[in-house]
Amino acid sequence: MRWEPLFADLEAQLDRAEQAEALGEVAERTRLEWARTGLADRLRAAEDWPLRLVLDGGESVTGRCTDAAPEWVSLGTDTGAALVPLHAVAWVSGLGREVAPEPGRVLRRLGLASALRALARDRAGVRLLTAGGTVTGTIDRVGADHLDLAEHPPGEPRRASAVRAVLAVPFPAIRVVRSLGVG
Repeated sequence: MRWEPLFADLEAQLDRAEQAEALGEVAERTRLEWARTGLADRLRAAEDWPLRLVLDGGESVTGRCTDAAPEWVSLGTDTGAALVPLHAVAWVSGLGREVAPEPGRVLRRLGLASALRALARDRAGVRLLTAGGTVTGTIDRVGADHLDLAEHPPGEPRRASAVRAVLAVPFPAIRVVRSLGVG
């Protein structure tokens, strides 16, 4: 009779130890999964959420997340669309703890150059906030690591007579690309 309480106590200790081990394994798996989570994964999960992105120069962009890829995020703002390269983001406010599933093969390949080429194809007028200041115009061409911007006044179509200069802008200098409509 005296052995029954002892065995019951040992069994309870073993159950607690197994539960603690299982919880430890879950916690470790959670930490490992979180360690593989990229900012773009969290931004994709925040589609249509209001976000504030503060850029490395101190400027901020506020709007609803419309799309995100491994190298960029697109926000719908009060003044139109804003394409923000993730390399220019200092911090993000408004994200939850949600994480989108791993992106598909196509989305993984949609780099900043792909998004900029779409703007170039549309002949959309843009305002670029860069490390060196703000310029407006139309994206003429997109290379592997830079774009050519035909600088002209906002609201004017890209015509040879309106172009003041053609600027080569390296991708790392780009902070925000704001669409101004067809140029």
